[in-house]
Amino acid sequence: MAKRIREKALARAENADKRPRAVASYVRISPYKVRIVLDVIRGANYMDALAILAHTPKAASKPVKKLIESAGANAENNLNLSKDDLFVAEAYANEGPTLKRWWPRSHGSADTILKRTSHITIILDEISADAKKANAAIAKPTRAAKAKPVAQKEVVSKATTTKVQASKTNASKPTTEAKQAAKPTVKATAKAPITKPVEKKAATKSAAKPAAKAASKPMVAKTTAKPASKPSAKTTSTKGGVK
Repeated sequence: MAKRIREKALARAENADKRPRAVASYVRISPYKVRIVLDVIRGANYMDALAILAHTPKAASKPVKKLIESAGANAENNLNLSKDDLFVAEAYANEGPTLKRWWPRSHGSADTILKRTSHITIILDEISADAKKANAAIAKPTRAAKAKPVAQKEVVSKATTTKVQASKTNASKPTTEAKQAAKPTVKATAKAPITKPVEKKAATKSAAKPAAKAASKPMVAKTTAKPASKPSAKTTSTKGGVK
């Protein structure tokens, strides 16, 4: 007969693992395929694990995601833990019973089809205080380092803007004076080249008119002088008469 049954039961209850967990039995997926997904999630934070599973194109991602959500709900409702402080401590898949089916082959033989099942277990745990302090210590310098250059950039930008404005105001005065001084020179230079070609054009036009008239008159005289060739007919007539 067994002795100290109650004492042993109390000792088991005290030494039992009290971490939040969730178990899915008889999942119709091969354990080899489930372990591929569990290896990616193991050791990740609760929220990070859900984000990873939401974007993994695997058949086992849906049941594993449901398991993590149920384990988080157990931790929040039964143990009063916050989901932000949880991470995936353990994740494993054991092989369940296999369903055997048959596939007909030649000569009256048959091949077996093994439809495997798996039992998936996920255990969550709370992040330790030392790990929280380490994460906080790592996060603080980054924020401070990012804040300092921003303040320096703002001071530098203000100084540069004031210098640029002052340089613009100082540079604008001589430019206006230079423009005013340059205006009369532009007018004087503009008149000289405009008048000369006009005079040349007028002179060329006046000289071209008499030349054209003179060239046209001899042409008319030549056309009028053609009738002087009439005596040739008389000579022909006289010659004919003498003969």
